[in-house]
Amino acid sequence: MSSANNLKKSLLVLALATTLAACSDNDNDPIVEEPVVVEPIVVEPVISEFTITFSNLTAGQPLSPLSVIAFEDEAPWTFGTTASVGLEMLAESGANEEYLSYENALAAVSAEGAIGPGETTTVIITVEEQETLNLSFAAMLGNTNDAFTGLSSLDVSTLEVGGSLSRTTTAYDAGTEANTETAETVPGPAASGEGFNEIRDDTADIITMHPGIVSNQDGLSTSALGVEHKFDNPVSKIVITRTQ
Repeated sequence: MSSANNLKKSLLVLALATTLAACSDNDNDPIVEEPVVVEPIVVEPVISEFTITFSNLTAGQPLSPLSVIAFEDEAPWTFGTTASVGLEMLAESGANEEYLSYENALAAVSAEGAIGPGETTTVIITVEEQETLNLSFAAMLGNTNDAFTGLSSLDVSTLEVGGSLSRTTTAYDAGTEANTETAETVPGPAASGEGFNEIRDDTADIITMHPGIVSNQDGLSTSALGVEHKFDNPVSKIVITRTQ
């Protein structure tokens, strides 16, 4: 029995030594930590929305679809400077695709259709909120050679939701086409003549105040326009309301 007990003791000591050795090895193994996955913080842009109401105040001039451009610093057109090709096309024909592709635009939108004398239309523009945010407007006076109306730059940076700004606009001459008023050169319903022509034959070639038209009743026998197409300033009224 003594030999059997000694054998059991030896086996227990061996088993305990093996267990301790295993524990010792585990303590020396490097601890591998699972990588911490940090989810990126996604900041959704704040969107500003503006509803523009555009009213034609003339008695006999249809206005082309209103073009609205949002920008930070450099306006798409400025009084006293040379008109871009985009503005030339808009002022001579009412077509605004080129004008709305302005390279510094944050957003650009066109009203759906032309607006007749005394009519009102609405257009909505949405843009990411900016520290500096301006809006520019332009529309052609259809029964002219290259007259347009609008606002070069209007700061709406501090306009709060629900707030509105109201402005009236005057008539400008794009300075890209001579004001001959002939049937061949006036694209509006008074003549249905040619619209855009890339040849610039105005002597100024800069944006100025429009002098008004000279009708055939005024003695300009070649004019396709009558006294009913005359206009006074202001030409239009623009109301901007921030709706978001």
